[in-house]
Amino acid sequence: MISDRVKKGYEKAPHRSLFKAMGYTNEELALPLIGVVNSQNEIVPGHIHLDTIAEAVKSGIRMAGGTPIEFPSIGVCDGIAMNHVGMNYSLASRELIADSIEAMAMAHGFDGLVLIPNCDKIVPAMLMAAARLNIPAIVISGGPMLAGRMGKKDLDLNSVFEGVGAVSAGKMTEEELYQIEEDACRSCGSCAGMFTANSMNCLTEVLGMGLPGNGTIPAVFAERVRLAKKAGMKILDLVKRDIRPRDIMTEKAFENALTVDMALGCSTNSVLHLTAIAHEAGIKIDLDIINEVSMRTPNLCRLSPAGHHHIEDLYAAGGVQAVMKELSKKGLINLDLMTVTGKAIRENIEMVRVLDYDVIRPIDNPYSETGGIAVLRGNLAPDGAVVKRAAVAPEMMVHEGPARVFNSEEEAFDAILGGKIQKGDVVVIRYEGPKGGPGMKEMLSPTSAIAGMGLDKDVALLTDGRFSGATRGASIGHISPEAMEGGPIALVEEGDIISINIPDGRLDVKISDEEFNKRRASWTAPEPKIKTGYLARYSRLVSSADKGAIFTI
Repeated sequence: MISDRVKKGYEKAPHRSLFKAMGYTNEELALPLIGVVNSQNEIVPGHIHLDTIAEAVKSGIRMAGGTPIEFPSIGVCDGIAMNHVGMNYSLASRELIADSIEAMAMAHGFDGLVLIPNCDKIVPAMLMAAARLNIPAIVISGGPMLAGRMGKKDLDLNSVFEGVGAVSAGKMTEEELYQIEEDACRSCGSCAGMFTANSMNCLTEVLGMGLPGNGTIPAVFAERVRLAKKAGMKILDLVKRDIRPRDIMTEKAFENALTVDMALGCSTNSVLHLTAIAHEAGIKIDLDIINEVSMRTPNLCRLSPAGHHHIEDLYAAGGVQAVMKELSKKGLINLDLMTVTGKAIRENIEMVRVLDYDVIRPIDNPYSETGGIAVLRGNLAPDGAVVKRAAVAPEMMVHEGPARVFNSEEEAFDAILGGKIQKGDVVVIRYEGPKGGPGMKEMLSPTSAIAGMGLDKDVALLTDGRFSGATRGASIGHISPEAMEGGPIALVEEGDIISINIPDGRLDVKISDEEFNKRRASWTAPEPKIKTGYLARYSRLVSSADKGAIFTI
């Protein structure tokens, strides 16, 4: 066992003595030592209940003959961090979490890991750590929040963000917004739509690293606690059989993940995270592969923000496994891949069926024949940009308009709320990429303000930053190269005509090469926004968005 390096032999007597100082017995030390990585805290609604999940996991480990040893992980709440300096730390925290899990696992010789995340960066960070360490591991998330309800209308966090824009535009009173604020988030769990957290938890099932149901069983259901116990038991089977993350997260597994991503209409952040996880597993994902998968994969689900259904509806319709079963009818899923169940996907989905074809469309009657995410290229994004095609209004799939240029999210948000953006405009927010932000901020506030003001069918938004999974509309992010590296987005000027053609995968600014070269010759990089601390180090190490915003060394 891996843990023998901290507990076996007379020379490890000092080590055993330290274990005994914590109350561990010889009998416990004789068993496999399983690290339980718990990201519980009192600042993230998706994580506030994770002590319950951790206790269930530890019960499962003990039932299966292991010794659980819990240690913590940090977690940032993207909603609370939104639209201020806190958002600079969100994506950057992904690397901190992966690195800290590596440090704890390597320092203490665990035989296996049970990873307990729930929200945005924490899920991919834990998968990155699992791939990097390559010791037996399983993911059990805290589960999704239930949708809110006001009258007959379902609500989620996005309803509150869009309400801010509606109040600003005079379409809603502050009293009405307050009622939405009270009712939108009615339980613990990851926010109720197909936002980034739920996207990644669903894809954890597809990658084979989470048990069936991990992505969709609501946080407050007893079934979630039972699943946690099963995950605790299952890790001992993985340790005994020496089934490791890289045995599961193969190139074909990532192909499956991208396929289900397109079928579900996941967050554009999934592109960043799958690329980064694959990198840790020694597998390369580039944007061209993503477009190839998107072109052959039908979009079967339109969950919030693309539609009115929520994760609880997907759960009731059969969950992620049912989506995979539907895709398998046209040979779009690799079925013979190993999963943490100890069985292949084919066996996992054998008895599964879709229970509600209003939530999961039949494979022969999809919302569209192509996937929910598209990659765009052109003279404005030579290395690529990403858009959640499933959440774009039909009238914005092809659009031309004048650029309204802002050098920060805050400037753009003030202009939007100030009524300075007109129908037809293309809002350009730059110097918010991985290096320029630093940290590649999510921009739910400006996109929600645009939607709440009723402009989401008239105004596009482009950025070298990124968007929340809750964003809807013609919001195009991850523009690469970013402005801080002298990418073309840095050279756009107020009034330039921007051409967007999502069906053709194009994003261009209508100026000549000669004019581009003239502007490039006079461009100089601005001073970094943050010059000290972790973010200053992050900005020096981080790669471009098209590479997954991973550390380059």
